Amino acid sequence: MDPVVSRVRPSDASELKKIRLAALLDSPFAFGSTHEAEVQRTDQDWQVRAERSSAGSDSVTFLAWRDRTPIGITGGYRPEHSPEAVELVSMWAAPSTRRSGVGRLLVQAVIDWAIDTGSSSVGLWVTRGNEPAQRLYQSIGFRVTGEHQPLPSDPCKDEVRMVLGLDTR
Repeated sequence: MDPVVSRVRPSDASELKKIRLAALLDSPFAFGSTHEAEVQRTDQDWQVRAERSSAGSDSVTFLAWRDRTPIGITGGYRPEHSPEAVELVSMWAAPSTRRSGVGRLLVQAVIDWAIDTGSSSVGLWVTRGNEPAQRLYQSIGFRVTGEHQPLPSDPCKDEVRMVLGLDTR
């Protein structure tokens, strides 16, 4: 069965928790948080997170599904300092699904949400050296800006800034 991407619903809280924790275990370098921090969240915290991500135009979380099993996650939000832009965050696809198009579907879901909410660009930070992710983003049209910063969860590592302008799409 082909994967399907959908916006998180309030009823997806337990699946959101499972996929987020799996992502943090598999790719801790790719996130601004840690498994240790996120595993401490209560079920109520996950419920609130799912509810907040399910509606509105300030933030969103998407899950990729195959046969009712979550296989990927990503999100987007509008930074307070730049509400016309969207930041793509927490992008992850299960190892068994990589290079199968799941990542592209997840990124496209955030791009479509950004367009639907009137955004002018989508930006992201990718860990330096994560070439597969950087190639995926570049194949979609993201460009490296030259900006970099320490990875929040491991300041010894660096992140590279990439941006996709939506006015040219």
